Order: sequence, then C-alpha cells, then structure tokens
Amino acid sequence: MRIRNQSSVSDFLLLGFSEHPEQQPLLFTLFLGMYLLTMVGNLLIILVIASDQHLHTPMYFFLANLSFIETCFSCSIVPKVLVNLQTQHHTISHIGCLMQMYFFMALALLDDFLLAVMAYDRYVAICLPLHYTMIMCPQRCLGLVTVSWLCAHLLAFSLILLMSQFSFCASHSIPHFFCDLLPLLKLACSDTHSFQVVMFTEAALSGVVPLTCVLVSYAHIIHTILRVPSAGGKHKVFSTCGSHLSVVTLFYGTLFLVYFQPSSSYSAKTGIVASVTYTMVTPMLNPFIYSLRNKDIRKALWRLFGWARCSSP
Repeated sequence: MRIRNQSSVSDFLLLGFSEHPEQQPLLFTLFLGMYLLTMVGNLLIILVIASDQHLHTPMYFFLANLSFIETCFSCSIVPKVLVNLQTQHHTISHIGCLMQMYFFMALALLDDFLLAVMAYDRYVAICLPLHYTMIMCPQRCLGLVTVSWLCAHLLAFSLILLMSQFSFCASHSIPHFFCDLLPLLKLACSDTHSFQVVMFTEAALSGVVPLTCVLVSYAHIIHTILRVPSAGGKHKVFSTCGSHLSVVTLFYGTLFLVYFQPSSSYSAKTGIVASVTYTMVTPMLNPFIYSLRNKDIRKALWRLFGWARCSSP
C-alpha cells in the first residue's frame, strides 16, 4: 500500500521487483555491476575503433555503431531500475513512461536492423571477397546505418503516437521494471485491437525480414566455408561468424518469446526474465563476444594502452 499511495492519476508504478524486497539489495548490486561492465566494455570498443586506423573498415564501423546503440539502450532502462531499487520510489510519469518506451523500441529495432546489416557485410566479405571494397564502400555503409536509424525511429514513433491516445483503467501498476509495450497494453481501457494489428505488422516487418536476411546470409556463408580446403581458414571464418550468430540467437530468441504473442497471453514473470536478458545481459556480453576475443581488437587495445604508457611522464 505504501508503494501504491505514491502514484497520482498521471503516474505509473513499476512493480517488477517489488514483490521480494529482501532481494532488492542483491539485485541492485548485480544490475549495477552489469551496467558498469556494459558501459566500460562498449565505450572501450568505440574508443579503440575510433583511435586505430587499422580498424577503419566496414565490419568495425558497424561494430562501433552496435556498441554505441547498446550503450544508449542500457542508459534508457538500467539507471531508472537502479534508482527504483535504491530509493523504493517506483513511480514514473505518463510522459516519462512513453519516452522510455520510445527509446527502448527505437534502440531495440535499430539493434535488430544493424545485426542484419552486419550479417550482410560478412556475406559479402566471405562469399564475394573480390567485390567487397566496391560493394561495401563508405557511402553504402553510411547509407545502411542511416536508413536503419530512420526506420527504427519512424516505427517506434508510430507506435508511441497510437499509445499516447489510450486511456488507462484505475490500476496504474505495471508488473515490470520498465515501461514495456505489452504490460502497458494490459492496463488500457481503450480498444487495442487496431493497435495490436499495427504492432504485429511492424513486428513482422522489423523482426522477420531482418532475421531472414541474417539466416540467408549465413546459409550462403556456411555453404562457402564448407568449400574452403584449409582447416585454418574454416576455423577463422567460423570463429568470426560464430560470435555474431550467438548474439543473434540470444537477441531474437528473447524478443520472439516476449513480443510474438497476443497481449492477453502475456506472462509478467516470463517477460521480466526475458527482458533482463535482452536489456542487461546481451549488451554486457556483446563487447566480449564480438571484440575481446577478436585478434584485431586485442592488438588495437595493446597499441592504445602501449601508446598511453609511452606518452605518460
């Protein structure tokens, strides 16, 4: 009741972790550690790629963009979670909720599109190596990233515009740790049928199409790898592509588990577990999966810190 009395008509309550107050100090420490690792890892990748001329290639350009997106993605969710756990103040304003949802959806969609672009880049590099520099020229790389940003923000804005017109019932308690789409839909008093049609249409376009692009690209890549006579060459290509595929599987698996279902069958507990995976675990693991086991990144890190040591008085 103490938490519920904090809210006003224009506020929502984020009650994702409030059922077990004895676990909140542990959750705060865990999420803070994951957040700091995410920030340090992704920002370090951006710094290394920006400062090393050897990494100014399409693959690392896309990787730097992915790290930037993961940094923004974590910043849109985790700080509010940490404040709620520490202060026990679980309210968020209606405008704040819509803004958080907008940035969450836009950045998740952008992540989705960029993973498809990175798969296409690997397809061209492995299957069409003689045409790689011509196809993945700087203008095309910039164009792919720009179109991804525009599409992600337009799709997210269209859903938020529709959501802002809903009226909500007496209960403003969201059984989640951030303003996610499906938990908020369950509180709406308005007819959400047309919204759900738009949502699933956008989910099909922004989820199935990029995933198909990833699967087709890797089908061609695997076919090409199997024709490589050198075992060392196969290992190198599988190592690079395996990192990307592991992130794709983790990202798409949790998203499909949560969002490709009607709001009436949404489970709060399943949604929270899956959401922790793609909002905290995946952004934290990406620098390790993609980069720190990458020989070029390791060499660039040594050069960066070696230069720093040499230049220090």
